[in-house]
Amino acid sequence: MIEIEHLKDPEDVGRWVVYNREGWTKKEMGRIRSWNEGWIFVVYNCDGNWDDFMKYSPYATHPRDLDFVVEDGR
Repeated sequence: MIEIEHLKDPEDVGRWVVYNREGWTKKEMGRIRSWNEGWIFVVYNCDGNWDDFMKYSPYATHPRDLDFVVEDGR
């Protein structure tokens, strides 16, 4: 679970996350585009064009369903 109140702009914009909803077998990776007090907006599909992920539509995702992908040591 990601705690929205600990997210920082611009450090966390673009961080890789994994959608890990309880009861779902499919885990999907994406990148954080933005957030508000209740939702994290994640781009899950951008035709493999991850360098330009900010140009693609994000999906509102509940923070309890997201985990950071640990690749950057944070």
